[in-house]
Amino acid sequence: MMPGSNAPLFAAAVLAVAVAAACSPPPETPPIDDPPEPQAAALQDAIQAPIDRARAVGDTLEHAAAAQAERIEHASE
Repeated sequence: MMPGSNAPLFAAAVLAVAVAAACSPPPETPPIDDPPEPQAAALQDAIQAPIDRARAVGDTLEHAAAAQAERIEHASE
């Protein structure tokens, strides 16, 4: 056998592998049940929660100050 006689056989094998790879179906993608929840909502809640608590404390302090002013007013009558 001559040293270059295997070249056509090798070329045919490479071509067959390339054709077989091109004909195979694409891999299946897993179905998506639920889309992920946006993280912006969690960030919004994390920012808003302390603000809401501060407003509630402010309202409580205003009510307490008004009640104290009323008690002082009644005590001085």
